[in-house]
Amino acid sequence: MMDDPELAAIRARKLEQLLASASATKASARGWTGPITLTDTTFDGEVRKPGPILVDFWAEWCGPCHRVAPVLEEIARARAGRLRLGKLNIDENPRTPARFQITSIPTMLLFREGALVDSVIGAVPKAQIESVLALWT
Repeated sequence: MMDDPELAAIRARKLEQLLASASATKASARGWTGPITLTDTTFDGEVRKPGPILVDFWAEWCGPCHRVAPVLEEIARARAGRLRLGKLNIDENPRTPARFQITSIPTMLLFREGALVDSVIGAVPKAQIESVLALWT
C-alpha cells in the first residue's frame, strides 16, 4: 500500500517536531539537578556562591510548604543556569531561621552572592514569586 506524499510529508514534519521537543526537554532537565538541601552548616557557603539562590524555609508538617514546593521547582527548572533553589528544613536546622527572624513558613529568601535581596512569605501564587524573581534573575 502506497502512502499519499502529502501524508508522508506531514508525518515526517510531526516526527521532526517531536524529536526536537524531546531533545529540548532533555537539555533543560540536564541544566537543573533539583533543589539543594541546605543545613545550618552549609547555608553560608551555598548562598555566597555566584548567582542568585532562592532558599525555601519549610517543615515536614507544613501543608502550605508542600503546596508551594512543586511551584518553586517548576520555577527553578525554567530558570536553570540563572537561579538555584535551596531548601532548609527549619525543624532540623533551627539556627539559620532564627538568624533571619523567620516566624512563619513557607518563607522564601532570595540571595545574591551572600546578600539577602528579597523575600516572599506564604504560599503565594506562582506569578507573585516570578515577579519578585524577575527583578533579580
